[in-house]
Amino acid sequence: MTALLALDQGTTSTRAIAFDAALVPRAMAQIELPQYFPAPGWVEHEPEDIAAHSLRVLREAMDRSDHAPADVAGIGITNQRETTILWERATGRAIGRAPVWQDRRTAALCETLREAGHEPLVTARTGLLLDPYFSATKLAWLLDNTPGARAAATRGELCFGTVDSFLLFRLTEGRVHATDATNAARTLLFDIRRGEWDEEMLALFRIPRAILPEVRDCASRFGETRLLGGSIPILGMAGDQQAATLGQACFEPGMIKSTYGTGCFALLVTGEEAVASQNRLLTTIAWQLEGRRTYALEGSIFMAGATVQWLRDGLGIISQASEAGELATRADPAQRVHLVPAFTGLGAPWWDAEARGAILGLTRASGRAEICRAALESVALQTADLLDAMRRDWPAMGHTVLRVDGGMVASDWTMQFLADILGAPVDRPVVPETTALGAAYLAGLQAGLLPPPGDASTHWRRERRFQPHMARPEADRRKAEWREAVARVRSG
Repeated sequence: MTALLALDQGTTSTRAIAFDAALVPRAMAQIELPQYFPAPGWVEHEPEDIAAHSLRVLREAMDRSDHAPADVAGIGITNQRETTILWERATGRAIGRAPVWQDRRTAALCETLREAGHEPLVTARTGLLLDPYFSATKLAWLLDNTPGARAAATRGELCFGTVDSFLLFRLTEGRVHATDATNAARTLLFDIRRGEWDEEMLALFRIPRAILPEVRDCASRFGETRLLGGSIPILGMAGDQQAATLGQACFEPGMIKSTYGTGCFALLVTGEEAVASQNRLLTTIAWQLEGRRTYALEGSIFMAGATVQWLRDGLGIISQASEAGELATRADPAQRVHLVPAFTGLGAPWWDAEARGAILGLTRASGRAEICRAALESVALQTADLLDAMRRDWPAMGHTVLRVDGGMVASDWTMQFLADILGAPVDRPVVPETTALGAAYLAGLQAGLLPPPGDASTHWRRERRFQPHMARPEADRRKAEWREAVARVRSG
């Protein structure tokens, strides 16, 4: 039986899913990934954990699905984006921990570059903003703060990559140093319209060209791995949010998806047009196939599922994530508590690296239920901010259906509140892990098993539609209260 393997390396876990040729999931393996917080605003991963965990879950998914290497038509890789790794070209070993996309250590550098007037050119070339979120300033920091790194990089002895590129290098035992266009587009070093590394961006961030990976289509023969008991081709690669867009079958301009994992990421497909945002959204590559790029507008929220994780691990007011939704249903509706989860700053459309989190509106009657409700509401309210900005940038969007995925969508309460606040239907798919689904789709496309984007019936099926019920004046009042709360925590 033909199988497709998806390796989904995320911020808090690494998973592998074995799909059949019709993209029905057959087996899964998953390992939680530790995070390290060595200083305020710093977030790190150990690259050796990422490599070891990835091999382990791939093997376990194959074992649980009873597939031999000869049965696997291809592997698709999807990954947490922007997380930055430097490793030795000769050995494949990372030279230190990887600053995660949430890491804010380069906020001052970004502000210096912004004050020097560089942001308009950066945005024009890359579609991005000068923010610590992206890879270039993280990479510059690693080169400047790891003894000997800059000299070794200049000599071509080091490789840079986001997680996808690092995993490809390790899975191919150093034979391939490459990435795909979606991950390259998140580095601040890639011209998204010309489809190549940009010399002016490399000079601005002082990045030696010798350490960069080759950029390829999302569906491509990236190489093969011999570490799973036989030779298996690696045929697909995309950053997690772009993979989720494909997994949600958002193939046509105007379609939009939002993924609720550690953070929340909404992508609006704009087709062959790279729409320049006037509302501090990101212009990004949704996918690249046969050398042709499809674009999207993206809004990024740093804290979604991570906020619920903080309720569990930081405050200790719940013991498992599912409790948050149960408690939210018991919250006193008269309590107007707001939790602004700016633990690592605010993402789109505010982009305030110095903002910090707060719980506002507490009274003596406020308790666990009200705080849990505020945490879940914050995810929906931040999504509303993103979609309002998208609508201003691309009026043709209208009040379109939102397709959702990720761990948080299992909460009916959260999805209903999301539909209420947006005033638009919210569709939850049968397969909620659409990031892995998109990676498997790319591998199947390259293997000739699946059709190109355009046929939305190939793999997407709706499990439930949440229709809005809240009166618009009430939803508008709640959004206004939320924005007042956000204004209270902003650094400006």
